[in-house]
Amino acid sequence: MEFRLDLLETKIEFYEAFTLQELEAKIAQQIDNNKALMLEPAAVQHQAVFHPLHEKMLYTACVHYKLRSSRS
Repeated sequence: MEFRLDLLETKIEFYEAFTLQELEAKIAQQIDNNKALMLEPAAVQHQAVFHPLHEKMLYTACVHYKLRSSRS
């Protein structure tokens, strides 16, 4: 039986929240979680839209993580 570990080289995660503070907290938590996988954020995209059912803004973000580059 062969046991092989492969590193994730890239990963994309999506987040949503009704406040910017909540969205920021979710992203910060996942950045810490992804450090264990040796991933760091490479790009962040965000937008805000009005959610008609809740009658407030909905904030969304897409974070692209890439394998941490080895720095000397």
